[in-house]
Amino acid sequence: MAKYKVSADIGGTFTDIVVEDDRGAVRIGKVPTTKENPALGVLQGIGELVGDPSEIDFFVHGTTVGLNAFLERRGAKTMLIMTGGVSDTYTIARGHREELYKLHYRKPEQLVPRRNVHEVQERMAWDGSVIHELSEEDFKPIIEKAKTEDFEAIAVCFLHAYANPAHELRAREILKKALPNISVSLSHQVAPEWREVERASSTVMDAYVAPVVELYLHTLKAELGKSGMDKTVHVMGSSGGVMTDRLATERPIATLMSGPVGGSIGGCELARRTGLKNLLCVDMGGTSFDLSLVVDGQPEMTSETVLEGLPLLMSIVSIDTVGAGGGSIAWMEAGGLRVGPQSAGSYPGPVCYSRGGAQPTVTDANLFLGRLGNDSLLDGKMKLDSEATGNALTKLGAEIGLSDREIAEGILAISNAKMADAMRTITVGQGIDPRDFTLVAFGGAGPMHAVELARELDMTQVLIPRFPGTFSAWGMLQSDIRHDLMASHIGIMSALDESLLDAEFAALEQQGRGKLREENVPEEAMTFARSVDLRYQGQEYSINVPIKKSDSIASILELFHSLYERRYGHSQPETETEIISVRLAAIGGFEHGDDGEAFAPRLGDPQVGIREVIFDGANHATPIVKRDHLASSKTMASPVIIEEESATTVVPPGYSITIDTFGNMLITAGESA
Repeated sequence: MAKYKVSADIGGTFTDIVVEDDRGAVRIGKVPTTKENPALGVLQGIGELVGDPSEIDFFVHGTTVGLNAFLERRGAKTMLIMTGGVSDTYTIARGHREELYKLHYRKPEQLVPRRNVHEVQERMAWDGSVIHELSEEDFKPIIEKAKTEDFEAIAVCFLHAYANPAHELRAREILKKALPNISVSLSHQVAPEWREVERASSTVMDAYVAPVVELYLHTLKAELGKSGMDKTVHVMGSSGGVMTDRLATERPIATLMSGPVGGSIGGCELARRTGLKNLLCVDMGGTSFDLSLVVDGQPEMTSETVLEGLPLLMSIVSIDTVGAGGGSIAWMEAGGLRVGPQSAGSYPGPVCYSRGGAQPTVTDANLFLGRLGNDSLLDGKMKLDSEATGNALTKLGAEIGLSDREIAEGILAISNAKMADAMRTITVGQGIDPRDFTLVAFGGAGPMHAVELARELDMTQVLIPRFPGTFSAWGMLQSDIRHDLMASHIGIMSALDESLLDAEFAALEQQGRGKLREENVPEEAMTFARSVDLRYQGQEYSINVPIKKSDSIASILELFHSLYERRYGHSQPETETEIISVRLAAIGGFEHGDDGEAFAPRLGDPQVGIREVIFDGANHATPIVKRDHLASSKTMASPVIIEEESATTVVPPGYSITIDTFGNMLITAGESA
């Protein structure tokens, strides 16, 4: 009986399914996301591609359930408990303003209002010694309030709990005994780091999304179980690894960027296969546009991020997101054309979907300009209504005296400009020259815009992976189990006690082994990656420096100075360097097999027709080609439209296209038809 590895990426518009059999052959599918119960869309996709779920040997999925609960402010009713005398630190937060000259600046709204922040008397010193014992009497009014006001989650953040968690652990015992059905998040487990504002914010976020994520995972596992799949459900984590659903419910904050991260990990696998080590990955779906970098074959990581102004301490693949997707709605404001961030989603969807959508979208503009055909989506299984699209564009254009063609071209120009600005932010804005990178475009809409986006940044090479519309889901199958651990360790590097540092790493490794054993990872599949956070003395922010067990202090410092200069353009080797924390990634490797079944094109003529397509205001008779029929090493000249089940690639005049041995499509500037 064939056994399958299955991944599911639950997006705002579609749920993508990738199935890989034991020979490495891959099949893909897309079904509309069922927002009322995302598990139903997953089950539908599995049913269509696998048939019998009991044949699934491994299942992993990425979900934005927690992220959406936060963005839509429909998370749990949450209370925060802090050390007596410092509870205002969460509410006051930091005093800086990200946009200094924004006249109508408003401080980001906290997830827990001041009236729901409470104190208990206790105090730990910076080194973990007890200054004031925990006052258990202080919990009585808090528990009473939680009962009478129907709180669903409680976040606990005590001073210096990362150095000694005893008081936080006792607080959880007290709360769970009195409130067994309430979710409790502890700061030393969520973010065991210094900086109280960020640690409290992270713990609150974990508590806020915990009941929503827990309910979703419980429902999905139950539904899959009823259908016959009895294997462990794995969840993609924000740090680029996967975890079991049980551990995901224990630390739901780790799933916030679960969906988009799959594309970054897929990019790392592409780098390995193609030899292109520096990639700018862009994922354009129906709702959002996600960007990430792969540098020297590895994803860009960070230990902190900000979501809608709220700081979070967590190990996460660096991903930037803007509200630009195929479903982004075009609308008028003050006599000008705007596009997004509002999205038509999967229902009602773009006008051309014939599901009740009345406002034209980016997808409608692509259809009107000929870049999509009426039968382009899902190999013709999803029909598009070009007449309805034309009527909607004409109606919108009449509001400002533009023709339907001008409105369609304007929608794409505005959308592309917004996405190009985001691409500059993560490259030029960080001192990186995008011309040294290859643009990797995926998602259902990414390949349609990829070449024009590359042109905006003077990038000469674009890579469209095989199955681009489901690439993030494919990337999840290339992931390993991963848990990120850290400990604060503040001191001067020149006076560092190396034996103490080794002891810190040994303790983290022991914790990591325990977590991997819980997930049934054999000892021989475990690996551990060390790193330290360093900064020049007197600075606020640090740089993460990867190290090996055998590295000397001198070699670590040399690497730090090099990384610092690469990021900021200068370094200060003569200045004392401080170590802030030590970090360990505990990784449990899966058997991913080889590079899969060899790519073999289908027989038959790739060209299936010619369509009038508008590029830069002019009509071009453009060949329509089926990607599945393109042979390896086949080279074509543009303009050309390349269609496949999961996406459509648009290549304007001035480019050549080559298919590599893995079925990836490399588009290079400089050659025209």
